[in-house]
Amino acid sequence: MTHDVRVAHVRALLLAHQPVDRLEQHSVALLQRYLNWLPEPFSETADPTHVTASAVVLTPNDRVLVHRHKRLGIYLQPGGHIDGNEMPEVAAARELHEETGVRLEAVRLVHVDQHQGPRGHVHFDLRYLFCLPPGITEFTPHIGESTDVRLMPLSWVQSTADSSLRRAVVAARAFV
Repeated sequence: MTHDVRVAHVRALLLAHQPVDRLEQHSVALLQRYLNWLPEPFSETADPTHVTASAVVLTPNDRVLVHRHKRLGIYLQPGGHIDGNEMPEVAAARELHEETGVRLEAVRLVHVDQHQGPRGHVHFDLRYLFCLPPGITEFTPHIGESTDVRLMPLSWVQSTADSSLRRAVVAARAFV
């Protein structure tokens, strides 16, 4: 996929997306500007500011799939950098598979978050909804990934999760 096609795809997603709050509205507006300025918005090495993708995975019984982030030590949704010429939703699905062993397809973009990443990076994270079918309770992350993968109840998300994950889950639940 060419750079121009991916940028056009993300622009279309952002135009159709309805932010859930002012913070997300700000993130969307900033990303739209950065897409004009960054020569390679999907490359983690071209500029400290770049687009990432993650998976907000919900179950029919109000659980959320999370893993303990290797560097940060907190529970977050699976996600990470976009490789090569991947579309963001494909990157989110790949990261989900690498970090949990689960293969699913993205349903839709549900949240956009701008946050500080490691090494002074700024991430514009495109968060996609994935629906985990009933019965999947064991996870097999790839070698080198965190082995602490859990299905957490919605009550945990509301009381304990990172605020950015809380907002993403609220957004995702509107589509299930």
